[in-house]
Amino acid sequence: MEQYIYKNHKKLRYGYTTGSCAAAAAKAAAFMLLTGKETAYVDLMTPKQIPLHLEVLDVIRKQGAVSCAVRKDSGDDPDVTNGVLIYAEVSYMEGAADDNSRIRIDGGGGVGRITKPGLEQPVGAAAINRVPRQMIRENVLEVCTQFGYTGALQVVISIPEGVALAEKTFNPRLGIAGGISVLGTSGIVEPMSEQALIDTIRVEIRQKLAGGTEYLLIVPGNYGIDFLEEYGHGLCLEDAVKCSNFVGEALDAAVEFGAKGALLVGHIGKFVKLSGGIMNTHSHNADARMELLTVHAALLGAPVLLLSRIMESVTTDDALRHLKEAGLMEPVMERLMERMEFYINHRTQNRLELGVLTFSKVYGILGQTEKVPELAEKIAAGRGRQSS
Repeated sequence: MEQYIYKNHKKLRYGYTTGSCAAAAAKAAAFMLLTGKETAYVDLMTPKQIPLHLEVLDVIRKQGAVSCAVRKDSGDDPDVTNGVLIYAEVSYMEGAADDNSRIRIDGGGGVGRITKPGLEQPVGAAAINRVPRQMIRENVLEVCTQFGYTGALQVVISIPEGVALAEKTFNPRLGIAGGISVLGTSGIVEPMSEQALIDTIRVEIRQKLAGGTEYLLIVPGNYGIDFLEEYGHGLCLEDAVKCSNFVGEALDAAVEFGAKGALLVGHIGKFVKLSGGIMNTHSHNADARMELLTVHAALLGAPVLLLSRIMESVTTDDALRHLKEAGLMEPVMERLMERMEFYINHRTQNRLELGVLTFSKVYGILGQTEKVPELAEKIAAGRGRQSS
């Protein structure tokens, strides 16, 4: 694609999804099956209303079937599927009178299978999400209408590299076995897409809740995972959902999908931002770490020289060192925990039992809200029930 977006002062190129590749390959294969002709390119209109003109590769004709491939292009977005071939085989099928049933869609080699409830498709189905399925169906039906074919067709999507690629994704953890998923809601890959990561977080939360989890353990990333190994108290790495910087979106999903509660565990460098109501903790979105530490120290009567040192600190550990030396680290953290609790409850409109535990790699546990021990017990007990 030669369409671009500017992010953080960089010119980045759009790409297109595995779903677009699958739909385009299916459309081209259907055309070649029904007409007996060859085609080197296929046109596809994406749900985002951006048209694609894609090369058709590796055409194979069989008795009553045609398969071909389209190569995935992720643009300037880092994606393990970039450059892989997405295949569609379209073949004649008996029966089916209406548009919903006359196009049967399934996954072949390298396309994962759903093994756990809570994902978008039912257990046993190919991991081809709703929008790609709709794109495949609509584009194949378009070809059928164009050439007056009123019978039924079967479409099988395969990704030869999918089994190996799946090991680099969340699929095994989410209960998708044997390959990767065919994804995409807009048909277009936006470089550095935050929505793609949010969608992954939402899928993991929904899958955990569908599997019987009632209380979620949410951590931003590796610091939180490392801390859990030392913390104990029945908390287990396998319980954790990694939310990256999207604390607010993770809480939204917990409410939407029916969780009873959530325990948030994270490093103070990210979680201090929660005390200011900042629910996307990426530095490009907002920082305010030193401002928040400084204002709460000021409200406790810290002298101007100390406030200046906190504001000039590069890391939260540096700022905490100044507070500790002045005997203010604990009271400042008490105030911060109160504000964190206020804002996460505000985000969820008090619809969840919530707790926050924050730590530093230098100073250990810095603070926790009132419900943390109770939530830790409930998370551990829930895992015990699921394994019994």
